[in-house]
Amino acid sequence: MSPAVSSHGKKISAPDNLYTVILALAFCAVLATAAFVAYECYAQYETIFSIQ
Repeated sequence: MSPAVSSHGKKISAPDNLYTVILALAFCAVLATAAFVAYECYAQYETIFSIQ
């Protein structure tokens, strides 16, 4: 068997940009959810943070 020939198949790797896009979309989703919750709290209770 020749040492130049690999007996294992090639691993399919996703480009780094794909993971960056997924991370950015997840960050935007969390940020949008936090902004929506803050807006709804202010709209309904007229305050965002209230300690009682």
